[in-house]
Amino acid sequence: MELTLLGTGAPGGLPLPDCPCAACATALGPAARAATALLVDGVLLLDLTPGAAFAAARAGHSLGGVRQVLLSHPHDGPAVEVPAGLPQPGRVADGRELALLTGHRVRSVALDAPGSGYEVTGPDGERLLYLPPGGAPAGLGEGNGGAQGHGGRSPYEMVVADVLGRPDGLARLRAAGAVGPTTDVIAVHIGHEAPPGPELARRLAAAGARAVPDGSTLVIGAYEDVPDVPRRTLVLGGARSGKSVEAERRLEAFPEVLYVATGGTRNGDTEWARRVSVHRERRPGSWRTTETCDLVPLLADDGPPLLVDCLSLWLTHVMDEVKAWDDDEWAGGGERELRRRVVELADAVRATGRTVVAVSNEVGSGIVPATASGRRYRDELGRLNTLFAAECEHVLLVVAGQALALRG
Repeated sequence: MELTLLGTGAPGGLPLPDCPCAACATALGPAARAATALLVDGVLLLDLTPGAAFAAARAGHSLGGVRQVLLSHPHDGPAVEVPAGLPQPGRVADGRELALLTGHRVRSVALDAPGSGYEVTGPDGERLLYLPPGGAPAGLGEGNGGAQGHGGRSPYEMVVADVLGRPDGLARLRAAGAVGPTTDVIAVHIGHEAPPGPELARRLAAAGARAVPDGSTLVIGAYEDVPDVPRRTLVLGGARSGKSVEAERRLEAFPEVLYVATGGTRNGDTEWARRVSVHRERRPGSWRTTETCDLVPLLADDGPPLLVDCLSLWLTHVMDEVKAWDDDEWAGGGERELRRRVVELADAVRATGRTVVAVSNEVGSGIVPATASGRRYRDELGRLNTLFAAECEHVLLVVAGQALALRG
């Protein structure tokens, strides 16, 4: 089964007319995207968009052989003149299946938002799942396959969806076994909320997805170099840099993440309680939280991905335990014990089989602390970050909300 993406953008396209934002200003040439529309084997058109016939011609195809046009958006889309000879657009009701004379079958997939999702099965059995903007599947795992549940079937060969807008939908598909390690996940409905330039590819790769230019033709079921999700990532940044948001974003397309909060509750500290509340509210509902600084056993266990926020507070906790703030205790064995604990943590990161994203502060570029204990903490955090980063495939530095790749 062959898929041609006539467009890969949001309903309004990219750039938006007269929009002065940075994303629109840089969406020129190959980076420009028309509204998403898919042509399957030249016989099935998913979403009729303005200029679809010209887009097909530029991609070396014709719409002359299209036998069915289906709409996915919750509305009937913008006023588009149906090209001569093209069937009138329609949609398949939830739970129903449409069989084409060409041997293709289209089953409507129930969504948690208005609109229609489509599972397309080719004559040779390859399966494609296409979801509309803002839509995610509902009821996965509850039925016997198709519209209401995945039913233990093998993963889709390809999923084309709003990965940036609904990463939780991709998480649901993974949890149900509908997306596996070999599933080619294509991000579409890309608008000006997406990061411009290489940051888009980096962010999608963290979710195990990729974007392709308009006009790309893909063979469903053929081997593709699916982005390899990094197993260990360290996210560094200063205060209010956006490092925690970046770390959370890297795992939001995965189910059952264990969020490891190393700061505790700090009973009586209302400002800290507000910070904790903000963090909890923005996490996906499927994530669990544990408050602990005992990281080594968690890294040694099997289980879902870990998000550790943050190593800076872990270090504070350990320095408290070894009495590192007292010069005599520090010289009498506290320094040696702290270094042992840091090496133990780094060794656990090296040996872990879990996916890990850890957050830490980058404090070595600011003002030199006025106190000896402050300088000691700065130095030890620098050493901890260095050892932890050495065990990670990806290391990021977040500055002003922008993620800079230091490794990977």
